[in-house]
Amino acid sequence: MKNVFYISFFVLLFFTSCYSRYNKVQKSTDVEYRYEVAKEYYLEGDYSKATPILESTIAFLKGSDKGEESLIMLAMCYYESGDYSTAAQYFKTFYTNYQRSEYTELARFYSGKSLFKGILEPELDQTDTFTAIQELQLFMEYFPTSSYKDEAQQMLFDMHDVIVKKDYLSAKLYYELGSYMAYKGNNYLACIITAQNALNDYPYTSLREELLILILRAKYKMAFHSIEDKKIDRYRETVDEYYSFKNEFPTSKYLKEANEYYKESLEVVNE
Repeated sequence: MKNVFYISFFVLLFFTSCYSRYNKVQKSTDVEYRYEVAKEYYLEGDYSKATPILESTIAFLKGSDKGEESLIMLAMCYYESGDYSTAAQYFKTFYTNYQRSEYTELARFYSGKSLFKGILEPELDQTDTFTAIQELQLFMEYFPTSSYKDEAQQMLFDMHDVIVKKDYLSAKLYYELGSYMAYKGNNYLACIITAQNALNDYPYTSLREELLILILRAKYKMAFHSIEDKKIDRYRETVDEYYSFKNEFPTSKYLKEANEYYKESLEVVNE
């Protein structure tokens, strides 16, 4: 019992000491001292303590080597704490103010990565995604041989997929609306155009197979619901689309479905 008391006492003493030190540095007007303590907190991973000290210190260190370190540490504090929006702002401030710093490459990369971390779901507005893409593309232009290049490229691919996913969902919605408004036919056409535009803009997307089968479905449906004068031509287009799909994805999970469209379309074309 006595041992537990002593352990508790020393733990309390330790935390009281830490708090006293933090309280002391917050009140101190010694910029050098505040910088050194903030750096210690940062290196220890105690970002919640490092952040407010750095926030109130960077203005006094601006233009110096320590000013550079303070700003990049502050940006990293926000990044490591999960406040990606604020982190991106500070990283951008850094590379704008310190264009020739040894940390400029890091700042440009993490500016894009912070924006990437904060992007929204595909169903929502993608303004931040486009901003993140632009930021990472600029990073790769400025630092084409960077050790971060592969990671930046992968983030770009991932964000392209986010944008394509939104287009895919729009195309899919047009297709589903078409099944209820078939007599107009325009929803199937809108589905095809939306999906094709997504493929033209992002040909290497991981959603390529899903977009292509959606185009094939829409072309088949459009042919099926067409007036007699247009049926043959549209079924021929479906057959052509089938060959394109099968050639690109010969073992697709959608191949059985695609074969049905092909078989029915060919029957009409060969009548």
